[in-house]
Amino acid sequence: MKFFKRDKRKEEEVDAGHQFNMRINVFFFSTFLIFSIIIVRLAILQFVEGPELTEQETGGRTKNFPLAPIRGSILDAAGTPIAYSKPSNALYVTLLKNYNKDSEIGAKNRPEIEAFAEKVVKAFKEHGDQDPEKAMTMEEVISALDLESNKQHGYEPRRIKGDLTDKEVAFFIENKHQFPGIEIVEENVRYYDKDTVAVQTVGYLREFKGQKSLTKYGAIDKKNGNREPGLRYTETEQVGVDGLEMMFQDALRGKSGYMSIPINPQNMIDGVPALVAPEKGHNVYSTIHKEIQMRTEQAIVEQLEWLRTTPFSGQTHPNATTGYAVAMEVDTGNVVAMASIPDYDPNVWKDGTDEWDKVLPFYGNGTISPYSSGRSKNGLDSIPMLGSTIKPLSVLIGLNEGLFGVNDYYYDQGFAQIGNDTRSKVRNSGSKALGSINAAKAIEKSSNAFMIDMVGEKLFAKYGAKGIDVWDKYMKDFGLGVSTQSGLPKEFLGKIDYRSENAGSPIAALAFASFGQSGGYSTLQLAQYTSMLANRGERIKPQLASKIETQDGRIVRTFKREVISKVELQDRHWDEVIRGMNTQGLPAFEGFGYDFARKTGTSQMTIYEKGEPIFTDNGVFIAFAPRENPKLAVAVIIPEGGFGSYSASPVARKIFDAYDEVYGLDGTPHPKEEEVPEGEEADEGTEAAGSDTGTTAP
Repeated sequence: MKFFKRDKRKEEEVDAGHQFNMRINVFFFSTFLIFSIIIVRLAILQFVEGPELTEQETGGRTKNFPLAPIRGSILDAAGTPIAYSKPSNALYVTLLKNYNKDSEIGAKNRPEIEAFAEKVVKAFKEHGDQDPEKAMTMEEVISALDLESNKQHGYEPRRIKGDLTDKEVAFFIENKHQFPGIEIVEENVRYYDKDTVAVQTVGYLREFKGQKSLTKYGAIDKKNGNREPGLRYTETEQVGVDGLEMMFQDALRGKSGYMSIPINPQNMIDGVPALVAPEKGHNVYSTIHKEIQMRTEQAIVEQLEWLRTTPFSGQTHPNATTGYAVAMEVDTGNVVAMASIPDYDPNVWKDGTDEWDKVLPFYGNGTISPYSSGRSKNGLDSIPMLGSTIKPLSVLIGLNEGLFGVNDYYYDQGFAQIGNDTRSKVRNSGSKALGSINAAKAIEKSSNAFMIDMVGEKLFAKYGAKGIDVWDKYMKDFGLGVSTQSGLPKEFLGKIDYRSENAGSPIAALAFASFGQSGGYSTLQLAQYTSMLANRGERIKPQLASKIETQDGRIVRTFKREVISKVELQDRHWDEVIRGMNTQGLPAFEGFGYDFARKTGTSQMTIYEKGEPIFTDNGVFIAFAPRENPKLAVAVIIPEGGFGSYSASPVARKIFDAYDEVYGLDGTPHPKEEEVPEGEEADEGTEAAGSDTGTTAP
């Protein structure tokens, strides 16, 4: 037997070799890993962080001072500018030294800048167009220079004065060597048509810094730093905050320019600035036609004066101080007139001037919202109850729900009782008994009794308390209580008072809703609803613009007829309702050359003075013309104007006449042949045919 002896020495040599090889492998792997990390990091620096670092490096040496963009114009349908920007020149001064009196160097340099300011003031007095006593003072110039940099960084140019005269511009350019750091910068000032054309529809401008609470500008502010330089908003630039100015802000704005300013480590200018000019925004062509708009506004003003001074139905209407009208093309949806009276002159805000107290009561658009759009003497807003203008829709609901047919008749005894409540009765206007009437006659004669007994109560009998939801759906299907989708900001959706809690019971809610005493809607909603009647169920979008163009006339966008929704009803039901829209005895429409569909309305509201109830009537009127092949739908509201046949319909007649002259209700423009007499009184009892007052009597 042989025994093998382990060679420990040899084994130790083998282990040492393995350990060495392992260390070598770990070393090379670690080296590879480190170099990989370095390469990846260099790639990130080069391709990902490189642009940002370059910008930061550049930003340490150069700063961009933004210049306001040049806003595009808003024009009427005929191409007349109604909001436009005029170029103007402003004097800017860049501080070339430290003039901060709180520092030793600044205090030493102070006399130099004070002498500079004194020369500037002298130039303003000699070459400006202001009264020398009202020209800028030395203190005002020093304040604008912001020498302590309380408002601006040291390198940023200071705006001293805008809207320079030609003489001022020429003087400063010729004597630039005497005024180190000055620049003449072209700006633009927003002007509005001096005739105040549809001012609440057009809107106005305010500084961006005060509008960030608005959703649009809040979103812009959050992303402002990441936007390209031309799209960045400055705190002081003017932006649209209402009307078309806000609706088309992005198209109108254009692009900002900027001064590229080299600076030193002390944050002061260090070189010659480079100027990149602003770009002008697009032009927006509105559907508003100035001539039709002006005649609409004038019609309301004249009618309000007539109502306050001329008695009808035994009284004047001194509290009628506001009026609203919308004219909308049935086939296109184009809004050719949108008037909210009183209005104001938006030029009060020109060049940043604020005279808020002059416009606060009526700067809002009363045709779409009750807020800040004028009030009648008793404080009634622009959204009264609709009164009998709801009756065409009430009858459509009754017919479509099978509550009655086109050949069914109802005996109108002049009043209707709501449910089993024998204590009160709702009467027709003047308590007039209309006898046997069908659905069309109920609309024409404006029967409150028919609407209550045949629509309100029967709807309750069919659905019970859920009848209110059925009613609500019809209202919204016809654009009442929902947005018109016009795109105008701050649109009010309407007042819905036909819920049980407001009326006391479901049957009472439906009864009062059926003849127009439980829902209030805007004039634009009424115009859209009227066009829907004319279009037999097609609800079309109200268009406020026809196209957007570049400055050289290239079309960027056009706006066409847009159907929002459609309600499908039987043709014979539409025929019956449109036949019933035939209110008689309207003196304002005597001699009108077209057969047209119309409905007067008079909604009654209660006002309390010293605890005592006072009843007041609001005039409402809707119409479309011609009855066959309709072209134009019109809605008018006159709070506290009395019966709609006297207060609102004369305004509508003048709108139809203006449109007929410009465009033609038959498709051919032609002038009006005769003026409509004002103040003619209808025969006694005429308003009973067109009234909507639901008088409750014991």
